[in-house]
Amino acid sequence: MPAYNAKQIIDELIINNQLTEEQKLLYQSIAEKNPELLETALQKDNAISKEALAQAKGKVLNLPYINLEDRAIDLAILKILPQDLSANYKMLIFDKRGNVLRVGMVNPGDYKAVEAIEFLARKRGYKAEYYIISQAGFKSSFKNYESIKEQVGEALGYAEEKFAPAEIGKTLEEATTLEEVVKSAPVSKIVSVILRHAIEGRASDIHIEPQGDKSKIRYRIDGILHTSIVLPIYVHAALVSRIKVISNLKIDETRTPQDGRIRLNVAGRDVDFRVSIIPLVNQEKVVMRILESPDKAPTFEELGFMGRQLELMTKNLREPNGMFLVTGPTGSGKSTTLFSALSSLNKEGVNISTLEDPVEYYIKGINQSQVRPDVGFTFATGLRALLRQDPDIIMVGEIRDQETVELAIHAALTGHFVLSTLHTNDAVGAIPRFIDMGAQPFLLASTLNLIVAQRLIRKICDHCKIKEEIKGDVLKEIEENLTALPEKSFYPGLKKDSAPVVYKGKGCAKCGNTGYQGRISISEVLPISQRMKEIIYHGFKSEEVKEELKKQEFITLTQDGWMKALLGLTTIEEILRVTKTE
Repeated sequence: MPAYNAKQIIDELIINNQLTEEQKLLYQSIAEKNPELLETALQKDNAISKEALAQAKGKVLNLPYINLEDRAIDLAILKILPQDLSANYKMLIFDKRGNVLRVGMVNPGDYKAVEAIEFLARKRGYKAEYYIISQAGFKSSFKNYESIKEQVGEALGYAEEKFAPAEIGKTLEEATTLEEVVKSAPVSKIVSVILRHAIEGRASDIHIEPQGDKSKIRYRIDGILHTSIVLPIYVHAALVSRIKVISNLKIDETRTPQDGRIRLNVAGRDVDFRVSIIPLVNQEKVVMRILESPDKAPTFEELGFMGRQLELMTKNLREPNGMFLVTGPTGSGKSTTLFSALSSLNKEGVNISTLEDPVEYYIKGINQSQVRPDVGFTFATGLRALLRQDPDIIMVGEIRDQETVELAIHAALTGHFVLSTLHTNDAVGAIPRFIDMGAQPFLLASTLNLIVAQRLIRKICDHCKIKEEIKGDVLKEIEENLTALPEKSFYPGLKKDSAPVVYKGKGCAKCGNTGYQGRISISEVLPISQRMKEIIYHGFKSEEVKEELKKQEFITLTQDGWMKALLGLTTIEEILRVTKTE
């Protein structure tokens, strides 16, 4: 950014209420010392709207600004500018009026880009009209160049010549040799497109599964599986083999399950794919979990924890020893909650060590180990070794057996703070589960600090949120769940005696017409009070547990969910789906 523009950009952002006084002083200092670094710093600041930044640049450069994030663009107009030029110069043609091309540019000061578009316009008898757009607007519109179906379809045309059986009855193995698979550019492209679109679509898992005469590609987005594309079955074995090649698995082994890992750079980001391949009757199925470490850990608030639950969790992380336990089924966000907890505990003066299967989030400053049962490196043997590593804080990915239970309790008793996960349906259920795995009640009572149970629910898309009418049976359900809670347990923004209001998403381009975008947790948090310790020690009788929960003003998963629905964070359907309320 030219030096003479630096102060003007800051002034425009202040006018639009994008900068606090503290930010203003910071960016003025950067502008004085090195104006060229100002735009980079502003782009990295998540507190500043990128559309507002583009608008401010437009004002300073005297260029009209346009928001392309939700704009539908005619593919024929978009493709007037070749895709490679668009990607290289961060510009695109979003509209055409007569012989005037309307061009959106992320970097209007890029004179080579201007020369390229002017040359193209003159050659075809057009004139160019320039607009400034944000990086997000460019990315959103650039996706329109080719959908997954178009990209895969082109590669499939070439793949058909190699992999389609030439005659009825010819087996897939005969049609697809290993050498062809490894060298096949079309199959490589199909796999590359599948992986890239999964990242761009915010998928957490990719399923590649044979179904009759088709190979179906499905993405799990916000916890729900969506079919992305259906391919002919003759290409399925080639796709599976290609995935085996890049994840270093045995390409000729089709009789037993295999697990591997792929690390790729997608759009400038390092992304890990955890690969699981299992044989079915005639083919193999592939599932890939996408493990992408964010730049920074989300806070408990960003994960969806609120009110007293948030206070209990934050307070418990300050304990010098004991056990912090997160429970829930597979895919309920347990690892992310522990990632958030570890990141807040990660200080210079403490030694944090983890045992994980697999390592899902890499955290700078923490010693992370991945267990390998095939060579005898289990949670139990790893935990025994970690205790000799002078740790202050230990995270065990999952407590699975009696030996791990005993070692975790021993670690908590000897002055360590232990974080771990367990598979139970609710917070209270973790205690009998521990006892069932061989934990001594008096030792368990001495070590447990806090139990968090959670599920993940889809958030309503903020761009298409509308009010929804509440049906009588649902209203009754809400009242039955929330009447028992005292006024002080309701989250900020809610009142016990207020008429309930709920929302839904009507569907838009931002959320792929699902009405949802992103996920948050619903949870219950059980602090192990002195009275609860006594109950555990004396047999954990259900009547005594219920009485203590009532005294604690315990908020259940369902109650937490209904309050989040009333706050407009999620829908009635999501709460009913996740909590299985009838």
